[in-house]
Amino acid sequence: MTIMNRRQLLGAGLGLGAALALGACGRGSGDTGTLRVGALGKVSALQQDPHANLSNESDFLIASLVYDPLTVPGADPTVAPRLASSWSADPDQRRWVFTLAEGAKFHDGSPVTADDVVWSLRRLREVGGESKVPVRAEDITADGPGRVVLTAAAPNSQIPLLVRLMTFTVKQGSTDFTKPVGSGPFRLESYRQGNARLVRNDAWHGPKPRLEAIEITMFESVDALSNAVLGGQIDLASNVGAIAGRTAAGRGDLQVVRRPNDTVVAIAMRTADGPFADPRVRTALRLAADRDALVAQAFSGFGAVANDILGTGDTQYAKDIPQRRRDLDRARALLAEASFDTGATYQLVTKEEVPGEPESAKLFAAQAREIGVKLEVVVQDSGTFYDRTWLHAPLYTVNWGTNDSVLFFATKLMASTSNRNETAFDDPDFDATTGAALAASNPADYARSCRAVQQIQHERGGYLVWGVADGIDIAATRVKDLPTLGGFGRVQLERVWLAS
Repeated sequence: MTIMNRRQLLGAGLGLGAALALGACGRGSGDTGTLRVGALGKVSALQQDPHANLSNESDFLIASLVYDPLTVPGADPTVAPRLASSWSADPDQRRWVFTLAEGAKFHDGSPVTADDVVWSLRRLREVGGESKVPVRAEDITADGPGRVVLTAAAPNSQIPLLVRLMTFTVKQGSTDFTKPVGSGPFRLESYRQGNARLVRNDAWHGPKPRLEAIEITMFESVDALSNAVLGGQIDLASNVGAIAGRTAAGRGDLQVVRRPNDTVVAIAMRTADGPFADPRVRTALRLAADRDALVAQAFSGFGAVANDILGTGDTQYAKDIPQRRRDLDRARALLAEASFDTGATYQLVTKEEVPGEPESAKLFAAQAREIGVKLEVVVQDSGTFYDRTWLHAPLYTVNWGTNDSVLFFATKLMASTSNRNETAFDDPDFDATTGAALAASNPADYARSCRAVQQIQHERGGYLVWGVADGIDIAATRVKDLPTLGGFGRVQLERVWLAS
């Protein structure tokens, strides 16, 4: 069988580094000019290691243009080639062979070899665990100079998707990423405090980029990012949110790109222990949510109500599972059955990471009071959140892009073996059903298992998925061929060009 052809911030204003970068940016002319891009980020979360947790949208954008992953998001199918030109599996869907793009070279002119890819994938597996690379390090091998083999412990039809976008390839033995040597469509010319200038890699193995350069400026708040694009200081504001989109909609010199099924904003409820371990309590919180109000206020209406299932953009998304509606009486009854302590106050931790996230936490806290649950909203900076709260706290908000695969979330976030199991979910039936979906050899079995995975998540999972936000980018009208895919497909700027 052969198949051919992925976080982001609110804050307090434009930092000094961003202001300096804006001052240095020059406006390109014609379709080979310089694109000035603004993206969210915080100095406290700066990260240049492409295999680390890239929580700044600005850092992720840079990495996505400097380095080549094996595969990237696509429209139909949802996996497209990048460094891997093709891939195939054995009949058991365990041994996957990825053929590297012919002529792929690093920015220093040296060829990209299978050994480089193997080293990079093994390092990524060591740093990020199974959620980053779904096979063991020793099961990643080279098969000649241009072929890489990933051998899964069990049948897995989703390997090309599970290595999508974040499998950045570096030169074998690389440890210093302050002067990165990638193989992507752009190379890093300068970097300062999250702000970067990238110049075209004329030797890229893919279609030659039409832009001469991309200048990326990091903004610490949505307001600052929005003001910069509205004021003409940048050409593109990436993932700037709905409020800015509404402001720009009436401007003849600006275009608003609206990408559906873009970003999930949800509440993670710890299932292993603590106050929300009882599934009746989790169901009660889900029944307390006024989803329409959350979408209307947190997303300014630029989004859709969700049904406590991750992966709303998947063609296998189970639309036939009845939409959970607000039911305060039933929620109160479930809390009483579970002997939930309504006299205590519980922390709901959030962070200023994507537009609408802290606002949604505050609104949900007000809604939960109607069933007698008192929530104190605590806003943390991203560094503190990921060091202390994420994967540990009983109740906190999360956000994820690349929202087009139910099995992506099932394997990355909910499998009992995942090191990114945000809700400490350990359900043998869920694991078995996920395994059956991955191993399915025909479309009917795959669809049946995917629906079963979603049914379990809906009934007793650890997420309150109340809505999914549209991605909103604002750009000058002369910016052409902008990405329209939801999620992290927005970072694929190699085909963008500027009209004269």
